[in-house]
Amino acid sequence: MKTILAAYSGALKGTGYSILSSLQDLPSPPWPALRSKMEKHLQVIAVLQWVISFLAMGISCTVLLIYMFCTDLWVIAAMYTTWLIFDWNTPKQGGRRSSWVRNWTVWTYFRDYFPIRLIKTHNLLPSRNYIFGYHPHGIFSFGAFCNFGTEATGFSKKFPGIKPSLATLAGNFRMPILRDYLMSGGICPVNRNSIDYLLSQNGTGNAVVIVVGGAAESLDCAPGMNSVTLNKRKGFVRLALQQGSDLVPVYSFGENNVYKQVIFEEGTWCRLAQKRLQKILGFAPCLFHGCGLFSDSWGMVPYNKPITTIVGEPITVPKVEEPTRDMVELYHAMYIKSLRSLFDKYKTRFGLKESDILHIQ
Repeated sequence: MKTILAAYSGALKGTGYSILSSLQDLPSPPWPALRSKMEKHLQVIAVLQWVISFLAMGISCTVLLIYMFCTDLWVIAAMYTTWLIFDWNTPKQGGRRSSWVRNWTVWTYFRDYFPIRLIKTHNLLPSRNYIFGYHPHGIFSFGAFCNFGTEATGFSKKFPGIKPSLATLAGNFRMPILRDYLMSGGICPVNRNSIDYLLSQNGTGNAVVIVVGGAAESLDCAPGMNSVTLNKRKGFVRLALQQGSDLVPVYSFGENNVYKQVIFEEGTWCRLAQKRLQKILGFAPCLFHGCGLFSDSWGMVPYNKPITTIVGEPITVPKVEEPTRDMVELYHAMYIKSLRSLFDKYKTRFGLKESDILHIQ
């Protein structure tokens, strides 16, 4: 009997081992691969919704509002228009930011698509106000939006007590719905009234982020280009002096790499047309492309190239209500020197060569 039981027990052990061995030989479930693929699609959607919103939301909502006046929904359109008139100056008076919107999960997918990183080099005092000069513009300034218009890269944790306000075209705040979408992220118009309010009537701990090169700089952005438009851009320095706000140079490595652009030579009729339209429209009509939504073909989706934003050392600026030209020139030169130093210090860490230089025009 003992012999029979021993043989039966051995058979069971052998069977269990065979089953376990067979299970180990089975192919692993595809869930990790599916999860990774799904996350990639969500990242593309997150980026594309921002591109489409920035390009088309304002016009689309304006047309929709006008159309609603011709339908049975005219009452809703009238109510919104009345509220819009009442709320017209809000963007110039600090806006209406929403911590909830700034912390949407969609922005983490937006961040991870490229990916985008924010690097802090020095502490900022909540008892001071700041003007961040962001370089370069790129096509859509993805790094500026992700780092300062959302909390995806943890700005508030890295710079406690500092509230960023990214400045963009004032015309965007005349568009229904789009204006509210932008304000919810702490985005403000890049005009004197708006910036003066934030730096003089909104307490301390404010950081207004200005993409100094603006539309003109976007016409020269292309992969591998390290060029900024700055030599004649001195208004932000004068403003910093008048408000006593410290200047902070910010450089984003990789901002120019996410789209390819056809750059026309100076003097050609295409270049002249771009500049003329830039003056009329307020933004530059760039001829650019990224990749397709589901393939490697051309499309509106930017290439997933890393963008690393470095926030440099603040330049202490005194408050001078009527700064002289020499004083503006002095602090402008200090700012350029600080920006060059920031670029040279970090360039080799983010794919550039030691011989690469920052071209300032």
